[in-house]
Amino acid sequence: MNFDFKPYDDTMLFVPLGGCNEIGMNLNLYRYRGKWIMLDCGMGFAGPHLPGIEVLFPNIDALLPYKKDLLGLVLTHAHEDHIGAVQYLWSEFQCPLYATPFTAAMMKPKLRDEGLGSDVKIHEVKAGVQYDLAPFRFEMVPITHSIPEMHAVAIRTDAGVIMHTGDWKLDSNPLVGPTTDEVTLSRYGNEGVLAMVCDSTNVFVEGESGSEGDVRANLTDMINACTGRVVVTTFASNIARIETIIRAAMGAERKVALAGKSLWRVTTAAKESGYLTDLPPFLTDKQGMDLPKDSVVFICTGCQGESRAALSKIARGEHPVIRLSPGDTVIFSARTIPGNNLEIAYVQNRLVEQGLELITDHNSFIHVSGHPARMELERMYALVRPKIAVPVHGECRHIAEHAQFASELGVPEIIKPFNGAVVALKEGSASVVGRVNSGYLALDGSSLIDSNAPVIRMRRKLRDEGMVLASLMLDKQLKLASSVALTAPGCLDDAEDKGFIASIVEAIEEYIAEFKGKGGITQLENGVRSIIRREITREVGKHPVITLHLLKK
Repeated sequence: MNFDFKPYDDTMLFVPLGGCNEIGMNLNLYRYRGKWIMLDCGMGFAGPHLPGIEVLFPNIDALLPYKKDLLGLVLTHAHEDHIGAVQYLWSEFQCPLYATPFTAAMMKPKLRDEGLGSDVKIHEVKAGVQYDLAPFRFEMVPITHSIPEMHAVAIRTDAGVIMHTGDWKLDSNPLVGPTTDEVTLSRYGNEGVLAMVCDSTNVFVEGESGSEGDVRANLTDMINACTGRVVVTTFASNIARIETIIRAAMGAERKVALAGKSLWRVTTAAKESGYLTDLPPFLTDKQGMDLPKDSVVFICTGCQGESRAALSKIARGEHPVIRLSPGDTVIFSARTIPGNNLEIAYVQNRLVEQGLELITDHNSFIHVSGHPARMELERMYALVRPKIAVPVHGECRHIAEHAQFASELGVPEIIKPFNGAVVALKEGSASVVGRVNSGYLALDGSSLIDSNAPVIRMRRKLRDEGMVLASLMLDKQLKLASSVALTAPGCLDDAEDKGFIASIVEAIEEYIAEFKGKGGITQLENGVRSIIRREITREVGKHPVITLHLLKK
């Protein structure tokens, strides 16, 4: 779907390609006077409708015709749903990166792993400094979240100022990093902000999101009360929570072992950037298992039920080192991302089956969100006072609720964007003026494919309907030279359905014996397919994939 941007050269345009009507995969584009900047480039989790796929990225085909005019990619923070696609998509758009030191430290190994370590220019930026990417100027504004160096981005052009919040909350005791810089936000509000593009994740949550300091106190008491081994799982990138777990373990006179490659990578980057520096060294999972049960806390990856993460392997009894037993405790110190409910439930059920004590945010105060509840949103709007509200980072229902809330708070104009929307940010006439192609790319092994590619559709059909594979050896007269071989994996059971399979084979052999050959091999093949389809549908009500191997002597 093409869109003519030229008539809007003097209008600030906002074009989200990910993160609208969904949580995750954030990718935001701003265009002014023929030039573009990108804010964030993240990944999301795939659902069961994409067999064999674990992660998704935004499709950026709409940007590629203009990539020579893309001045830079500004990263708000180091969470995967904001940076996780960079190393996979950078070769397509090839522009400089702008990131604070910790986010840069998180990006560098990702780029090296993809062979891009020497190709990508990363400019390290600081809060309170204005950076010139004419016709844009941007400033990073410190803002509290669950990871160090989270920043809103104030984008200044001749068309006005845009405040892009990224992920945020208001926490008077965040433990890692500074509190939200309300003074700078208010300064921009006094100057006049054209539009605020704002996080919608917790718009349905009344009150405030809560403080990390309160979680630390509660986790300390909880771990103190445990007698066996303790496993705590959280997002590897949640440095604030990781430090909370470490401090709680130290308060209970326990050592900390890490289980999961991403935890080692993140904590290394944190230390290189000046965080987690006054803590004792971490143990490996093997070293942790060598300690008495009441002397160790394991921090594990896998809070979202990821099948290859450490906690999932523990739940399945497949972890190479960690073995838990009745009397041990597993703490899920994270929220469930929508769409991951089934995977998390599977892991939790397997843990309970092992006789373990399970603690989640449903039965204990062990997690606070990194996103703003309604009182915090109200405070943000009071500080920034935008003329246009643009809710993002939420499902359709979140964005609709946020739009209604912003209207109640007195924002004059509200836009409800969607992925691919072309939004004109113009006072008095803000609107969606068009749309461009959007969608998803799937990481299939080491390859990127369209999420609706034929191979994905075929996998779904194979998963849901199974397949029938028939091999026929034919002579020159198109008669059978040997018996038909037929199997139906995922559709029929070779042992239980042996008689039914034999009846299908018999029907095929009778058809070929009577075949006159007028239509040639194509007609014969169609006839065989028709027999298989008819018999399977009649007997089991399935519509499997049918594959014929026709061999001629």
